[in-house]
Amino acid sequence: MIDVTRAIVAATSVAASLDLSANDADVLHTSNKLALRLMPCDVFARVAPVGQEVAQFEVDLAQRLTEVGCPVCPLEPRVENPRVYTRDRFAVTLWTYCEPVTPHTSPVDYAQALEQLHVGMREIDVPSPRFTDRITEAEEVVADPDRSPELTDADRVFLSGRLASLRRAITDRGAVEQLLHGEPHPGNVLNTKNGPLFIDLETCCRGPVEFDLAHVPEAVCAHYPSIDQGLLDDCRQLVIAMVAAWRWELGDQFPNGRRFGEEFLRLLRAGPPWPTLDTVTRRLDGL
Repeated sequence: MIDVTRAIVAATSVAASLDLSANDADVLHTSNKLALRLMPCDVFARVAPVGQEVAQFEVDLAQRLTEVGCPVCPLEPRVENPRVYTRDRFAVTLWTYCEPVTPHTSPVDYAQALEQLHVGMREIDVPSPRFTDRITEAEEVVADPDRSPELTDADRVFLSGRLASLRRAITDRGAVEQLLHGEPHPGNVLNTKNGPLFIDLETCCRGPVEFDLAHVPEAVCAHYPSIDQGLLDDCRQLVIAMVAAWRWELGDQFPNGRRFGEEFLRLLRAGPPWPTLDTVTRRLDGL
């Protein structure tokens, strides 16, 4: 778990060095990364331990996407040359703070924003991992008992086999691939006065758009054009399998992670229809 106190000091120190007044900080989210609202300068700061982030990739990509009009959270405009700042072994990036508005993003607006993001992403060419690299990361967790010591042998064999079969099933479809957000779930969408804006670009990868759609609510998919439903079903199952693997990793910081890991394994064994991540999350969180 990230040291919140030290991370806040690092972020406020960076802001002060750029003549941005930051006497206080509200913690917006914490896990392996920390999201802060710095006050009174009203800046959104992301902080992560150096070496456990791809912050420079995220900064460069955000600049490119903003230039082509994509609905992404922009970098802090008062910083002349935005980059990754390091303080006390933390990597700090500064972004525009966008005040959330209510009601929540409608499925139509969510789908239109995601389509707009995908269109813009097709206009830029940046080196990025492929979605299969994400599968490999999950497979490595499952394959190594030292990284997933609480996973039973039977579950290890089952999950490893499912990840491998889904990799083959999706790649064998030969679908067109492009740059994707990687995890455009509701937690990475800000509902602002300027419409939905996507954050957390560290997970960007190349793959079929159905891989992105596998992370969003069912109602959003209903408004996204030209979906391959069979491919979407495979991608939804793949996301369940990958999340299952990550929840069993030693040191996973996700709240109630083990409970989620057990539930995702149960869902994989239960078979279709494959639920969306938000459906499972709301049910397990009692919402």
